[in-house]
Amino acid sequence: MKALLLAGGTGSRLRPFTHTGAKQLLPIANRPVLFYALEALAAAGVTETGVVVGDHEREIRRAAGDGSAFGLRLTYLHQDRPLGLAHAVRIARDFLGDDDFLLYLGDTYLPEGVTGFLDRARTQPVDARLLLTRVADPTAFGVAEVDAQGDGTAAGSTVLRLEEKPEHPRSDLALVGVYAFTPAVHEAVRAIAPSARGELEITHAVQWMIDHGLTVRAETTAATWRDTGSVEDMLEANRHVLDTLVGGIEGKVDAGSTVRGRVLLAEGAVVRGSHITGPAIIGAGTVVTGSSIGPYTAVAEDCRIEDSAIAHSVLLRGARIEGAPLIQDSLIGRGASVLATPRLSRSHRLVIGDHSEVHLTS
Repeated sequence: MKALLLAGGTGSRLRPFTHTGAKQLLPIANRPVLFYALEALAAAGVTETGVVVGDHEREIRRAAGDGSAFGLRLTYLHQDRPLGLAHAVRIARDFLGDDDFLLYLGDTYLPEGVTGFLDRARTQPVDARLLLTRVADPTAFGVAEVDAQGDGTAAGSTVLRLEEKPEHPRSDLALVGVYAFTPAVHEAVRAIAPSARGELEITHAVQWMIDHGLTVRAETTAATWRDTGSVEDMLEANRHVLDTLVGGIEGKVDAGSTVRGRVLLAEGAVVRGSHITGPAIIGAGTVVTGSSIGPYTAVAEDCRIEDSAIAHSVLLRGARIEGAPLIQDSLIGRGASVLATPRLSRSHRLVIGDHSEVHLTS
């Protein structure tokens, strides 16, 4: 079975970070979100994968390469504009041919992977199979209504209706962003018209399949899941991955520092006169001086942190923090600077873009 991995889109909810980079390359525990999806596909036995890319194609190609590092063969498919998931299936028609395939959103973080889901798609084939999860606010998602006879587990339920971000949801079952299709979906994506927001919705294509008598099944998962489309979801996914972290000290820690818990300190990182509390990860080339880091903090490569306290946060490559009394629940962009100015001492929550500069009172 082939896979179609979506790595385009504008990432509007993650601006300003996505003005200068692909949302799928933002890091969870110092690794791009996209890499978790690629590894999940390889673990499920997929080899041929089409990657739909947009404006940030060059960055994604540079990061993922030809896929051999993941045990995959990647084919890049350019989408001029993000015109919907069904449009991505349209432009991938030649790559997909007449094969069954898995459709996977590249910014979906699903730690349980897709192996079980894909195995059932192979051994219990239907025209479309959807992965669902229960959510508190279904109005923000594509929502499925399933039959009362189905149990919603691995055995699956029959899908009766799909709605995209409904004002009055018929259920709390949201689409996770993982689908398995037979070639029957190609007729559906050709048949539908753009939605009110100008996109070809995959929910409309699947509803077309239901309306035309094709079999659409769904199964639910209670496992941790994030679409990493917002800062809050990025931070939550980062916390989840750090909870599974295996620590190791490869960098330098001086005698005036303490390291407690599961901390992964990369080779080339330096900690001086500081306290590091795990789970935490600190990238190569980063220097931490007179500071407190963690828990649940991921610091990327080549950062500089001095006389500061940081917890429950993610720092991207080259970030610089000086004299910050306490930063928490924050996402700080590449090359950004947070610098202290006199007065006030309190907790700060920051969401700042790449190459920004913020001066904090202290």
